[in-house]
Amino acid sequence: MSSKILNVGLIGFGLSGRYFHAPFLSTNPGFKIKTVVERTKNDAQAFDPEIGNARSVDELLSDESIDLVFICTPNETHFPYAMDALENGKHVVIEKPFAATEEEARQLFAKAEEKGLVLTAYQNRRWDSDFLTLKKILAEGKLGDIVEYESRYDRFREVVPTESWKEKKVPVGGNLYNLGPHLIDQALVLFGEPETVTADVRAVRPNSEIDDYFDIRLGYKDKLVIVKSSLMVYENKLRYVLHGTKGSFIKGGLDPQEETLRKDILPDTQPWGVEPEDRWGKLHSHEFTGIIESEAGDYASFYQNVYDAIVNDAELAVKPEEILRTTRVIDLAIQSSEEKKVLNY
Repeated sequence: MSSKILNVGLIGFGLSGRYFHAPFLSTNPGFKIKTVVERTKNDAQAFDPEIGNARSVDELLSDESIDLVFICTPNETHFPYAMDALENGKHVVIEKPFAATEEEARQLFAKAEEKGLVLTAYQNRRWDSDFLTLKKILAEGKLGDIVEYESRYDRFREVVPTESWKEKKVPVGGNLYNLGPHLIDQALVLFGEPETVTADVRAVRPNSEIDDYFDIRLGYKDKLVIVKSSLMVYENKLRYVLHGTKGSFIKGGLDPQEETLRKDILPDTQPWGVEPEDRWGKLHSHEFTGIIESEAGDYASFYQNVYDAIVNDAELAVKPEEILRTTRVIDLAIQSSEEKKVLNY
């Protein structure tokens, strides 16, 4: 294994930069957070006084010592910032959504290939405790052949006066772009490309400026895959419902890593990513009915894979073709909802 240390630049230091990326990058010896772009604040220095500050994206990208850039800014900036970073010879990780459209995503991958650079999306939810548990149950065949899969990510967030872009009608805004990439990516990891896409994307909260609800149906020859999210679900514990030829699996609750990170607990703390027992799922089948202990979640695996892809030419865990299919499903979901049609993938 190489001992090379990658100098990292973060564009943005909000929730994503501060509570997701910085803790994992700072506890992995293969990375050094060199510079963070903050136009007016100095939050990165409060996290680590050794981190440098840049007041503009151009300032960060002009630093030839920066190897890898994480883009953690409002959605509509992802494409131009990523393109600029690639043009400047930087490897890039883009927060979700990766791009506004499949076409934008293809342009970015073409540029990365031209420059010989690693480019990937931050699909950290592949390393959630619940998703790892689900993959294990499916791999062991405990449910038989899946006939129906439903994944939900709901919240209860009433519309309140705010200047946050996440509640404003802005380009590449709304809940589909926010939570959709997670749910869609997980479904496609499990079941591959669908035959059809049908979607209902709308606003359900009074006075909402954004789409805050989506119901996407992915059609396969032998199963129906449903991914849903609403910001107006008061009892929002339900996470997964799977029905197969041998049994069913029902699971609630969310992976604990985000809430742990928000308490300023670093991911080198052990044990890490262990779900409380009240979030464990229940398997129902002829052979066994009972609680299934959840696997431990670990987002650190994503960062180590990015390091290995850059330094050791390892295969990316989140591959370009997988990112493209997620962006395609989002494109089709928007079109399906607008046209009220079932669309071929």
